[in-house]
This record gives sequence, C-alpha cells and structure tokens, in this order.
Amino acid sequence: MTVTELFLFILSTFRLTRLMMYDSITAFLRKPFHETVEEILPDGTVQSFLSVKGSGLRRWVGELLSCYWCTGIWCAAVLYIGNMFYPIIFHPLLVILAIAGGASFMEWVMEKFDS
Repeated sequence: MTVTELFLFILSTFRLTRLMMYDSITAFLRKPFHETVEEILPDGTVQSFLSVKGSGLRRWVGELLSCYWCTGIWCAAVLYIGNMFYPIIFHPLLVILAIAGGASFMEWVMEKFDS
C-alpha cells in the first residue's frame, strides 16, 4: 500500500465513520439501536444522553454504533476488504468519501481560524 492509498483510506474511513455515527441522514440506521434520554440537571438545564436499546445482537450493534473507535475499525475493514474484492465499486466510493472527509477537515480548520 502506498502512502497515497493509506491517506485515501484514512480520510474515507474518517468520513464513513462520522456518517454512520453522527449525520442525520443515517439516523434511521441508528434508531433501532439507540434512544435519546433527556435529563434535567439541578441548574435547570436539559442534557441529552444516548441509551442503547435491547439485548443480544441488537445491543451489540447499539454499543458498536455508540463507540467512535469501534465503528471506525469496522468501517475501515469494510472499505479495505470491499476494495480488495470489488475495487470497481469501492475505489470510487473511497475517493468520494476521502474528498468529503478532506472537506470536513478543511471546514473544521476554517472554523478554528474564524473563531
């Protein structure tokens, strides 16, 4: 694997992981496994907590989707193995996700400079 390919995988894994865990477009995938619980704190503010639903496989998937590091490993594995066996499908996906991941990183940098 070249340094360029590694960088492509890093950025695409970053973006796919964020997509799976945080983006509203994939909320329907997380909904069967998570629920949001709101708690009123002593100072009157409301804080939201993520609660994992169910037991067995459902709970395992819920735990997986609530851990950024765990989801990142699985996303990396899917992208890498998919690219090994189906490069005609996965290579364009890697490039698209890497471009989006790079753009996300650039947006974060710009927010830091604007602050």
